Amino acid sequence: MFTLREGLTFSDGSPLTAEDVRRSWLRVLDPAAPSPLASLLDEVVGASAYSRGRGPVEAVGLEADGRTLTVRFSDPATDFASVAASPTLAVVPPTAATDPGAFSPGGGFVGSGGYLPTAVTPDSLQLTANPRYWAGPPAIDTVEVLTSLDGTSPVEAFRAGEVDLTQIYSPFASWLAYDGELGSSLREGVSVNLEYLGFDAAEPPFDDARVRQAFAKAVDWRRVVALGSDGSEAPATGMVPPAIPDRSAEDFLPAFDPAAARALLAEAGYADGRGFPPVTFITSGNTHAEAIAAELERNLGVAVALETMDFGQYFDRLGQDPPAMWVVDWVADYPGRTALLRLLLGSDQQNNYGRWSSAAFDDALGEGSAATDPAAAAAAFDRAERIVRDEAPVVPLSYGTSYWLARDGLLGAGENGLGFVRFAGLAWADR
Repeated sequence: MFTLREGLTFSDGSPLTAEDVRRSWLRVLDPAAPSPLASLLDEVVGASAYSRGRGPVEAVGLEADGRTLTVRFSDPATDFASVAASPTLAVVPPTAATDPGAFSPGGGFVGSGGYLPTAVTPDSLQLTANPRYWAGPPAIDTVEVLTSLDGTSPVEAFRAGEVDLTQIYSPFASWLAYDGELGSSLREGVSVNLEYLGFDAAEPPFDDARVRQAFAKAVDWRRVVALGSDGSEAPATGMVPPAIPDRSAEDFLPAFDPAAARALLAEAGYADGRGFPPVTFITSGNTHAEAIAAELERNLGVAVALETMDFGQYFDRLGQDPPAMWVVDWVADYPGRTALLRLLLGSDQQNNYGRWSSAAFDDALGEGSAATDPAAAAAAFDRAERIVRDEAPVVPLSYGTSYWLARDGLLGAGENGLGFVRFAGLAWADR
């Protein structure tokens, strides 16, 4: 049960009630146009059936009464408080369902956040403080978000005083830290980013767990990432980035063991790579792909063809006809382990691009989500991650790191737990 604060309103002054939350969440589930992350609500009674067109909206376990939203779950869901923090479940005004321009910047925009987009140009977006924001009007009246620097680098734009807060390319951070003028302005962000490699576990040859295990053990993943990184990546030890609060300290990366990899491949019927079918490894421009392919050929005798696709086409391909091998860069949608484990690897999840399915894995996730004891939850989620390590439907590659330049005196100039700048928390120390 969720109880809303008293006196909440949208930016136009209309009341914001539990019914608005219910309507916003049902919008995510709408079977006519479900959100790609509709599965965030799968633990709610009837939600999955409704979003997939197999049940009525009346059966969805969301009930609103004034300031109270009651959520009925099909199973205990102790992680739902974290799930509810996802931007996907943000509260939108009633006009969102009927007005195509409801989210267009301008005087007619109605929202519930700290700022409202009031003007847009080809190079910028103007945000104006929402005087009815629940935490009080933000300290800075107007924020201009530049969408183009017209060819100027973010570092030079900051140095010239054209911007007060900017994300910068990670390679710049290594020398900016020692820059006499800008070094004190450098900030390291909170990253919930994961880059991981996956296999199409629904089709040969990777429907055979021994083949996936062989590939996972044939590459020195830490070395590949370390040598190919520009300073923006840290070798991964599991599917959950360090910034996730309940992350395990255990190392879940498959061990580098070429001899064991060759034995597994031989057991699967491909000794020394003989008879192994053609495999294409498709990315949208991954920097580690060539090194990974070289390791596989050297240690397994398997030739892997590399192909690069345009980013938009790439994700269409993943969703409709996944290649044998692929890489995805993912940002957690809420601060919990299931944001990576369930959404990316749970059976029948839309973002489970490799179509892997494991009853033991799903059971472990369910046990972890239902546990009221943190130690029991951690043990169950650890078990789920060990299953991923041992069956190798995916291999975690790296965690991203973000860097920012922030003007001296700009308070709150950092990222929240989801990797976003919280504009409503910005303030000038001397103004």
